Amino acid sequence: MPEQIKIRTRPALDFVSGDGSSPDVKVEEILSSLPEEARRDRVVISLLQQGLIQADQVKQAIQLWKENGKGEALWRYLLELPDVDVDAVYRESARIYAFREVDVEEFDAAFIKNVLEAFTEEQQKQLLQAKVVPLTYELEARSGLIKLVFISYDPTRPETQRLLRQLRLEQFELCYAPKPFVEKVLEKVFPRRNEFLERVMEESAFDLGLEYETEENDLFNEDALEAEINRSALINLFEAALVEAVHMGASDIHVFPDHQKRTEFMFRIDGRLQRWHREEKFHPEAILAVIKDNTLNVDRFERDIAQDGAIQRWIDGTLIRFRVSVLPIATSVTELKAESIVIRVIDDRKVITDLSKLGLSEQALKRFHEAISKPHGMVILTGPTGSGKSTTLVAALHQVMSPEINVLTVEDPVEYIIKGARQIKLNHKLGLEQALRAILRHDPDVVMVGEMRDKPTAELAIKLANTGHLTFSTLHTNDAVSAVSRLYKMGIEPFLIAYAINLVVAQRLIRKLCPECKTVDTDVDPVLLKHLGFSEEDIETTTFYKKGEDESCFHCGGRGYKGRQAIAEALYFSPAIRKLIVESGTSIDEDGLRQLAIEEGMLTLAASAREVVKAGNTTIEEMLRVVAGE
Repeated sequence: MPEQIKIRTRPALDFVSGDGSSPDVKVEEILSSLPEEARRDRVVISLLQQGLIQADQVKQAIQLWKENGKGEALWRYLLELPDVDVDAVYRESARIYAFREVDVEEFDAAFIKNVLEAFTEEQQKQLLQAKVVPLTYELEARSGLIKLVFISYDPTRPETQRLLRQLRLEQFELCYAPKPFVEKVLEKVFPRRNEFLERVMEESAFDLGLEYETEENDLFNEDALEAEINRSALINLFEAALVEAVHMGASDIHVFPDHQKRTEFMFRIDGRLQRWHREEKFHPEAILAVIKDNTLNVDRFERDIAQDGAIQRWIDGTLIRFRVSVLPIATSVTELKAESIVIRVIDDRKVITDLSKLGLSEQALKRFHEAISKPHGMVILTGPTGSGKSTTLVAALHQVMSPEINVLTVEDPVEYIIKGARQIKLNHKLGLEQALRAILRHDPDVVMVGEMRDKPTAELAIKLANTGHLTFSTLHTNDAVSAVSRLYKMGIEPFLIAYAINLVVAQRLIRKLCPECKTVDTDVDPVLLKHLGFSEEDIETTTFYKKGEDESCFHCGGRGYKGRQAIAEALYFSPAIRKLIVESGTSIDEDGLRQLAIEEGMLTLAASAREVVKAGNTTIEEMLRVVAGE
């Protein structure tokens, strides 16, 4: 048996407000504004007392609770809200219902696997589905019997208790452990298998009857292709790519043939492409055809034009949407009708509804809140494709949305479904300019314009901002000041720019170091650091880190980075900034505008990146990659 793991009992909490007084009065005020259901739920009350949830989140949970027939405890519906700390809710529910909490990092994988294998296959399956794990054992002092200790991140479910009782163990105890720890244990003991891909790999090679070397087979054999497409292995491969992309947190799937007639499957994870699978057995056109066959609004037999389509799949109990782009490409194999397919993964669970969770600096966050707290004016996000502009816009929209205001969005295409907003769907009959003109007659309070692509669109968006509407939009420029010049060059008058805009935010995404395997960088180049703007004091006092080299790291999968955060420069339109823009002559003085903004406290993109490095969250190499040209 393994060495016994120590498990602590979580102590009862004394709730004290910031000024040392009891917060009960404040909580009572909040509860008095909520329906009776919330006042009866002990978990909800405790979470409110600790400031872990807000009153509006409780109201959203109550709405879900009513829509689902009030079948479960109210606090469980907090788990469905995207901006709620799930681990905090599970932890507090376990504490309220007197489940002990595991406080360990190490575990014996062999012990766990041996215990599980002692149960029947059906019992093993039920335990794993319920995410219940036998972690260790304890010796009962009174009885002298060995007690088996199970862990779960959701121990309060009655069915979990029933499942453990059905095991007919003499002594056992169910404890609480954080969800990441439980999943880490399960992944270590039973690494996730991709059954679709395993089936593909087990398939023997299939002969299409196509010999590229022989002259008589230069023409494409459609009948052989049809036979290949109908093979289940190809369907499995396609489905495997969708499932694994979601599991691995990929933003995009790239599928394309290479010069050796192999099909590459690449995932974009944390902004970087990495190979997921290389398929050599099946004809590339067969694989591409399968994807096109399973995509709405895409013609499999059309191979010479760009096409856009959509896919939907239920994965892990959640409806995931995929946006598909198909483009014809050239290859060295002339007889191969090659196409590149990029599939954008749209997982609504990833929608961030709280600006503070984007990783923005304190200064940028403050400017953002000031800008969106005004009843009218424009907030513009700038940056290249993939810089997180849409994510930030959606988070900003959620800060101002309420049932009392009419929120309209015009996007092409609509990616994330925003509850509480009316999202206008553009098509060949309704263009962006027409939609914006119609919005003016649709009684809006807040409007989001996906992108200001030309002068008519920009003029309409600015008109919305100048006529009492809070307006959000995006531009493709390198920095915040350049957005002002871009609008000016489009033909927008300086005084309209100056008084319509509240804030311009230039944004990038920078990869965060894996907290589990990052290591101290003892070989930093002081000349390079000074070139990047680090002061002598910064160099002396900062601990610089580099990415880890542990390929077995569970947390990051050996990549050294895990997740990304936003860095931004926020150009707030103060009276002095407005005055400088209005007084512009034949061109915008970008250098003067930038200098004034810095004097008023704006952090440039490079300065924001330096703060992330100084906090130990990223590397000098990553900073160079993201902002070297800024």
